[in-house]
Amino acid sequence: MSTAIYSHPDCRRHEMGDWHPECPARLQAISDQLIAAQIDDFIDHRDAPLADVADIARNHTANAIAIVRDHLPVQSGDYYPIDGDTSLNPHSWQAALRAAGAAVAATDAVIDGEIDNAFCAIRPPGHHARPTEPMGFCLFNNIAIAAKHALEVRGIERVAIVDFDVHHGNGTEEALLNEPRALMVSFFQHPFYPYTPVLTETPNRVNVPVPAGTRGDVIRQLVQEKWLPALHAFRPQMIFISAGFDAHREDDLGGMGLVEADYAWMTQQVMEIARLYANGRIVSCLEGGYNLSALGRSVAAHVKALCGI
Repeated sequence: MSTAIYSHPDCRRHEMGDWHPECPARLQAISDQLIAAQIDDFIDHRDAPLADVADIARNHTANAIAIVRDHLPVQSGDYYPIDGDTSLNPHSWQAALRAAGAAVAATDAVIDGEIDNAFCAIRPPGHHARPTEPMGFCLFNNIAIAAKHALEVRGIERVAIVDFDVHHGNGTEEALLNEPRALMVSFFQHPFYPYTPVLTETPNRVNVPVPAGTRGDVIRQLVQEKWLPALHAFRPQMIFISAGFDAHREDDLGGMGLVEADYAWMTQQVMEIARLYANGRIVSCLEGGYNLSALGRSVAAHVKALCGI
């Protein structure tokens, strides 16, 4: 398989305070582990470009964009609070443009056949960002932006979003709620942040709440019984993954019990769907994952699966 990783040093310049778990060290932990796992040589490393504001505006209101663009602190070490756990520093706008730009550029490269699939090692993450406002560590919804680019710019007819973060991807669900060309499948710990109502399953929404303590065997059964039938019925022409790794048993920000092998297995199931219906086209974007060791190991397992090794 031909796999690219999109990232950029700007994504490490956004930070929200020394105490904050969504920190620049997350990307260093991923980079270190890819080298330690001896798969770095199999990967096409690409710099994330800056997204056009028009790309972001496909998913976010002008006010949501202005909240980030127009409230950047001037001094290093200063922060502008958006909510109790989401802040801006002087570099946040540039980082957010790189994160969204990575997702869009990866989408174009996969559709154009330059690569089979891609993983975007980016921050800030995105799946909590609502069309109308940033929230929950997230500024812009990278996955929703990329999915809408595929649908509205590149002419893809059906996209699927797979979200295996421990938290509900409320922003993605809201962005695609009334979009029949998009299927979203996910599991998430419940009750848990962001405490959004659990909506009834529909033909384009299979988001399954699970209790704290849920382990990999239960998730694998859920994938087989819920996700895969929906994905086969939908026949997506491209798949996007909100790749959060905070459902790992070592991650204190969640309360679930997944391990690296579970992430590799889920990736392999998604790749088979992509092989059958989407010419293998997958773009995966980093979401959560805050235990640095578990994050690095889990991303390595995910990327190894994407590489087919």
